[in-house]
Amino acid sequence: MTAGADLLADAFGRINEGTVSVVEGLSPADLSRRVAPGANTIGWLVWHLVRVQDNHVAEAAGTEEVWTSDGWYQRFNLPFSEQATGYGHSRDDVDTVHVTAELLTGYARAVGEVTLNYVRGLSDADLERVVDSSWDPPVTLAVRLVSVIADDLKHLGQAEYVRGLL
Repeated sequence: MTAGADLLADAFGRINEGTVSVVEGLSPADLSRRVAPGANTIGWLVWHLVRVQDNHVAEAAGTEEVWTSDGWYQRFNLPFSEQATGYGHSRDDVDTVHVTAELLTGYARAVGEVTLNYVRGLSDADLERVVDSSWDPPVTLAVRLVSVIADDLKHLGQAEYVRGLL
């Protein structure tokens, strides 16, 4: 493993641990509770951050998302398309995410395992590969993965804050 891959694995590992710890022991009602009108719920925040990680890592790796390949889409039974990641969701959409801690942690662990296996195998040349040339400068795989980490950490922090308010 390269230094860059090692750092990415460490960051994703921390996210994966955090997603499990933030929901463990919470009831479905806790996971669906809004602490203020229009605030996102812990259940939605964690579902969203794991979906984004799953979606972006699968795209980068050229593989199918865990969401569909392992049947999580059916297990969650949400009223969204298979491709939905939560991006652009409305308050009403957030209200439809009713889940259990066990379901969320199962999906988070599955995505976390796939993510860590992928990033641990990356070389420096892999990390320098351009994955999106529509930006100036073009986006490399390293930059894309750091972007996913940043987004996940923001949503994880929000979920931890909401949990503290419960």
